Amino acid sequence: MTSSPSTLTVFGADWCRDCVRTKNQLASLGVSYEYVDLETDPAAADVAREISGRTSIPVVVYPDASHHVEPSNADVETKLRELSLI
Repeated sequence: MTSSPSTLTVFGADWCRDCVRTKNQLASLGVSYEYVDLETDPAAADVAREISGRTSIPVVVYPDASHHVEPSNADVETKLRELSLI
């Protein structure tokens, strides 16, 4: 599983409150993203761990290949503005 360079990707799980918060934030801002559910695709957890070097979620991978692990809403919004996505 590899994300397209122009796609924002969120690796997470439905039981993770930070994942739900990040998905809700992106939806409220009208930002499209690819969601990788680590519960239904356990192998993707290895991909997320390779990207972040950690086992924490969510892992948000931006179109510029940078990423955040467990980002705050402010972190996400700042990065989205930097990339002119909002």
